[in-house]
Parts: sequence; structure tokens; C-alpha cells
Amino acid sequence: MNIALFSDTYPPEINGVATSTFNLRKVLHDHGHNVVVVTTNPFSKKVTYDGETIRIPGAELKHLYGYRAAGVFNQEAYDMLVKFHPDICHVQTDAGIGIFGNIVASRLRSARVYTYHTMYEDYTYYATKGHFERFARNVVRYYVRAKSDSVTELIAPSEKIKDYLRAIGVDSYINVIPTGIEFSKFSPKMVDANDVASLKASFGISAKDFVVLSLGRVAKEKSIDVCLRGYADFLKNGPKVPTKMLIVGGGPALEDLKALAASLGIGDHVVFSGAVKPDQIQRYYALGDCFVSASITETQGLTFMEAMAAGLIVLARYDDNLQGTIADGKTGYFFYDEEDFKEKLSNVITLPIAVKKQIQANAYQAIDVYSMEHFYENIIEVYQRANKKNW
Repeated sequence: MNIALFSDTYPPEINGVATSTFNLRKVLHDHGHNVVVVTTNPFSKKVTYDGETIRIPGAELKHLYGYRAAGVFNQEAYDMLVKFHPDICHVQTDAGIGIFGNIVASRLRSARVYTYHTMYEDYTYYATKGHFERFARNVVRYYVRAKSDSVTELIAPSEKIKDYLRAIGVDSYINVIPTGIEFSKFSPKMVDANDVASLKASFGISAKDFVVLSLGRVAKEKSIDVCLRGYADFLKNGPKVPTKMLIVGGGPALEDLKALAASLGIGDHVVFSGAVKPDQIQRYYALGDCFVSASITETQGLTFMEAMAAGLIVLARYDDNLQGTIADGKTGYFFYDEEDFKEKLSNVITLPIAVKKQIQANAYQAIDVYSMEHFYENIIEVYQRANKKNW
């Protein structure tokens, strides 16, 4: 099958949609399909094609993580896709590249598959700055309904997204397909102890420090400030053990969080690594003992599963979307507010070794359903059905 994937974000950018698209391309290619990814070009002002990825230049969005905004149509890229002639156009995003994907599917009469990855209502403040928020959310809902009802097959990466789509009036059949993850690369068996020691030393983290890890995009909607405040309370009132909080990632909230850490008086306990390359992420998971997140805007929570695969105990703010992955006290722990964060972190740090090993074993078992093979089996069924509908 010839499959074109359209995404406005792709590695080296680090986010859930980029990771999902990269993993999808890999698993399809590994199963013998012809796959081309169409995305933005952060490296050149020209259209480039390396046999796997068509990159289209666009304007840099400095206020939005430095992402690129490509135009909705590019003739040079279109001519390449005419030669490729996709059976499936799978659109992952909704900006310029996503719109281009819809145009290509329409012109070439390819089956159109759409994955609704992002809860856009959680991000309208980037455009509105708090003004006309209700209007902006209504516009988003109208757009999502129209887009979802116009495609051959619709995919949601989680039940949370499916419930949202139903709540706003989407009537199309919704396939729930979680993104597959290549867990093997995060396995503790792949860790180089000398590399971990060296990387810790570069951040001023000692071998005795219990490392509380936050990893991902550093932005307002990730609520990292909740973890910082909870950690400050832990340092003041929790068990007196040596700890460091390591915040890995870049984004628009980075400077605000540094200022918050300083104002809380915990600057010497918090390390900000800045952005890291996607192929280096597993090294940073290996630095942690516990993975923490207060985000409740995740559509699936790939970083939670990556952390579990890396053998970290996960401490996450409760969200319905995580119930299928995190069983409180069995595969990880939930917290509800900053006070609860302090209590749960204290519990995690003092876990007996046997209990920790059991939680890790339970976590490995829980994430098996998100394997790449399960992902492929689910996605290819949707593609085959879309092709039949498109005959």
C-alpha cells in the first residue's frame, strides 16, 4: 500500500504528534508498505525529498515553540505526490500541511484518514490571550465537527478524545487507536551506567540524589508549576533525603518556571536541561528515579508510557485519560493537588525495593497493549476499510 502521512510537526521537534507520526511511518515501513511523510522544513527554505520525507518550508512561529507554518499548497511537493500516488492520505494535524493533505487526497481521489490528536480548546489562549475565549472555542468545535464528518475514516488516540468528539456533536464512526511505542529503546537493559553517571555529573546531580524527572514540552498547559510547588512543599516537610528535580525540555514557559523555582527558594534543587534531541531522550529517562507530571491536557500520554518502559515510578496528576494505563498503587501513583504531590512523592521515595519491583513489573505488563505490533494491526485494519470505502 502507498501511504502518505501529513503532519505539521515531525522530528527533530519533540511532541506527541511528531512522535506518533514517526512511529507510524516506522511500523508501516517495517511491514513492507511504501510510506512518505509530508511535513515542514526547519532546515531549508526549499522543498526537499530524501526518499522518505518531503519537507516544505514555512514561516517560523517564534511564539509557538519555534514550529513552522507551511502554506496550504505547494506545487513542487504536489508533483512528487502525484508520482507516488498514495492509496491513503493520513492527516495528523490541521495547519498548512494538514490542509495540504486534504487537498492532495481530494485531487488524487485517495482515501482520507484523519487522526484528531490535539485538544485544540486547551490551546486557544495562545491565539486569544484570554479575549473572546468562548467564541474561539466555538469556532474550534465547528471546525472539528466539519473536518471529522468529511473524512473516510476517523481515529482518536484515546477514549478521552472519542468522548470529547461525541460531546461536541461528531457523528462519524470513531476508531480508538492508541499510538504505538517502541518500548525496547527505553529499557533499563539498554542503559550505559557510565553514560548515566557522566550525564548526571554534567548537571550537578550526585549518585546519591533521588531524581524527580519531568520530561516534555515546557509550556503553560503542562502545569509543571504544580509539580514545582509540590516539590517545594516536599523539601520543606517531607523526608530528609537528597533529591533533585530535573526538568527536561524547552518551551515558552521555561523562563517563568526558572523564576518560580527561585521565588520558592528551591533553585539549588531544580535543574533545567533545556531542549534535547529526540534520539537522546532515552538517556534522560535513565537519569530519573521517578517521573512526574501534572498535565491534564494529554490526549494519550506517551511520556508516561515511555517512563514506565524505562522503569521509572510514575507520579501523575489524576486524569480520566490515564486510568487505562496507571492503576493507582499498582502501576504508578496519582496525585490530586500540590499537597497530595508532597505526600505521594514521600511515599515513592521510601518504597521498599520489593514493592518498587512489583510496580515496575505491573507497569511493563500494562503498557504491552501500546506495542508497535498492536499499533500496526489496528491501523492497517482502518486503512483496509478506508480503501474499500474509496473504491
